[in-house]
Amino acid sequence: MSRNLASALVTTVLLLAVLPLVSTVSARQDAAPPPPQAQVQTQRHPIPKPTNLQVLPKDIPVSDLMALMRGYSRALGVECGFCHVVDQQTHRPDFASDTKPEKATARIMITMTNEINTKYLSQVKDPDATPADKTVTCGTCHRGSSMPKPFNPAPPPAQKPQ
Repeated sequence: MSRNLASALVTTVLLLAVLPLVSTVSARQDAAPPPPQAQVQTQRHPIPKPTNLQVLPKDIPVSDLMALMRGYSRALGVECGFCHVVDQQTHRPDFASDTKPEKATARIMITMTNEINTKYLSQVKDPDATPADKTVTCGTCHRGSSMPKPFNPAPPPAQKPQ
């Protein structure tokens, strides 16, 4: 791949990514920093061991999974109930359930994002590009919205008549 083509590809990806939202492949960095110790609330119910993981690693630590899910939640501007069915009696999400079609869509999108990063952007050989420059996340397209936001470039500057 020529340097100009690689550079154009990186530039295009960066424009789509809106640089502040681009992070490393690990969506853990998408998660919000922990609140100050005084604001930390104790959890009433322990988080059960994850089951029915089909795209994410089956042995992912619960803390890493929760950080990843918080990152997805922030990137899409949604809560857990967007993808996970909530039990009407307990008001708790049933994380293992595949009832909601949004969960299937999320799996497809996670797979797509991982493939873009590993199969395509990993091939960009630009010595000036950082790993973040060659990475897409959910936030790259969604930018805090449950549906991807269209890219609307600024109009070209008005040209003065000759």
